[in-house]
Amino acid sequence: MPEPRTEDLVRYAFERGVAVLTLNRPERLNAWSPALERAYGRALDRAAADPQVGAIVVTGAGRAFCAGADAAVLREYGQGTRPKANSLPRPQTEFEPAVPKPVIAAINGPCVGIGLIRALLCDVRFAAEDAYVSTIYARRGLVAEHGSSWLLPALVGRSVASDLLLSARRVGAAEAHAMGLVNRVVAGPVLEAAVDYAADIAANCAPVALAVIKEQLWMDVKEPLRSAYEDSERRSQLRYDSPDFVEGVTAWRDKRPPRFVPLDPADR
Repeated sequence: MPEPRTEDLVRYAFERGVAVLTLNRPERLNAWSPALERAYGRALDRAAADPQVGAIVVTGAGRAFCAGADAAVLREYGQGTRPKANSLPRPQTEFEPAVPKPVIAAINGPCVGIGLIRALLCDVRFAAEDAYVSTIYARRGLVAEHGSSWLLPALVGRSVASDLLLSARRVGAAEAHAMGLVNRVVAGPVLEAAVDYAADIAANCAPVALAVIKEQLWMDVKEPLRSAYEDSERRSQLRYDSPDFVEGVTAWRDKRPPRFVPLDPADR
C-alpha cells in the first residue's frame, strides 16, 4: 500500500464542535515519522485557530493508535543520520499542551513509545478494551525520551512510572485504567465515546475558561499550593466580570444551553 500524501498523513474532520484528527499511516500502525509530525502539527494549529472547534480528539487509523517511531527512521538514527536536539522544529511539549482547547486521545490499539507520549500530552485518555501501552525505550536501548520521566510520575506517581519505564512492558487497557494512566476503558467504539465526551465539552463549557484551566493544570503542577491558590484567585476575580460568567449563570437559571463567546487568545 503506498504511503499517503503528506497532506493526508493526518485526516481532519469536524463534527458537533469537535475536530477529529486521525493519524493516517495504518499500513505502518501509524508509526511516527518527521512527515507525520509536521502534518500533525499543522492539523493541531488548524483546530486551535478555528473558533468553531471547542475540543479536539486524536486517534489512529486502522488497528493502532501509534506504534512508536517508524523503524526506517530508527535505522537512520542508528547510522548517525539524526537531527540535533536543539535543531528540532517543534518540542513535543508545544503540540497538545500548547493548544488552548481540550485534547482527548482515543486510544484504539497499540500506543507505544512516542505514540504513548502523544497520549500522555493529551488532557484526557480513552482506551479501547484491547488497546495496550508501552514506554518501550529501555527495550530499544534508549532513555526515557520526550519528558516521559516527568509526565509519567505526574500522572501515576513515581513508583508506577518506574515500573513502566524500567520494565518497558506492555500494559493492557484495564491495568492502565487501574493505575490512572487512562481515564476510561470503552467496550464499544472508542472514537465514538471520545467524540461524545468532547462534544459535550464543546457545547457546554466556556472556551476561555477551558483555555485558562488547561494552562493552570500544566503550570500549577510545579508550583507550591499557596502560589497556585493565589494565581487562581487572581484569575477568578477577572472571570467574575466576564460575559461568560453572566451567561453561564443565566443559562443555568433558564435551563438552556449556554452561548459562550469564542476563544480570543488575548482573553487568556
